[in-house]
Amino acid sequence: MFKDLPADAASAHPAWLYKAITRAWPEQANAVFEANNTHPPMCLRVNQQQHSRDAYLAKLSAADIDATTCQYAPMGLRLSSPCGVEALPEFFAGAVSVQDEAAQLCTRLLELQPGQRVLDACAAPGGKSGAILETEPALQELVALDIDEGRLERVADNLQRLDLRAHYQVADAADPQAWWDSQAFDRILLDAPCSATGVLRRNPDIRLHRRASDIPELVSLQRRILDAMWQCLAPGGILVYATCSVLPEENEQQIADFLQRHDDAHSAALDVAWGIDRKVGRQLLPSNEGADGFFYAKLVKAAATGH
Repeated sequence: MFKDLPADAASAHPAWLYKAITRAWPEQANAVFEANNTHPPMCLRVNQQQHSRDAYLAKLSAADIDATTCQYAPMGLRLSSPCGVEALPEFFAGAVSVQDEAAQLCTRLLELQPGQRVLDACAAPGGKSGAILETEPALQELVALDIDEGRLERVADNLQRLDLRAHYQVADAADPQAWWDSQAFDRILLDAPCSATGVLRRNPDIRLHRRASDIPELVSLQRRILDAMWQCLAPGGILVYATCSVLPEENEQQIADFLQRHDDAHSAALDVAWGIDRKVGRQLLPSNEGADGFFYAKLVKAAATGH
């Protein structure tokens, strides 16, 4: 830190973001700023359809790549230093994917079961789609949806490398009438468009391009997509809402507002060891467990009542 600079400049964060993080996380803010200015770890997700985590760790060791097991992601490994994917054993055969530990945590929350119909809304670039299919290969169907055709092609490329299958849908998640066939989904993962304030260390240009005025627009978009996705969820189904933001407006505040609008929804407690309890979800900060900044909430739709 540079003692003669204003605090926001010394932290290498724009003033609006410095204030927002300090307001939201007064006790953790300095640690968050510090974490945002470090190099992020390179984490892997082992494809459990091909290898156990320990077996792949042994392959890394044989290739002189030092790694340790992630604390919370059951198939996660953290490399001591980054390397090119071509150096990773069997990468092109689908043995492993590059994915931060925080992003790997969605699969357990979804409570996947054979025969379910699952939607990965805002699916690009496909890391979570891959994790879902590796975790439960006997789904009835996984629909990978994204508004950007080029980015959805990346999802297809990633799943092809993993030898996994999905139905691809180029569409706006906020407008189900334009694409949805009215067949309800048992599980929906909504990794919502957000400020990306939890992944500044991976995307430093966010500091230059993101503006305070973007936040209300993103909150409005998240709200529209959440309400739209709720229509598509089967009674008794689970919707996992995720962002890579550390701002409450996009996270617990967004979910609290959603619950006010939908009396057929409740927020399930997350029985996990990671993150900070926010009553209607849990928040990972980049300063906490070395993972990216991420928020997760688990929304359960009331079961249909018989007449």
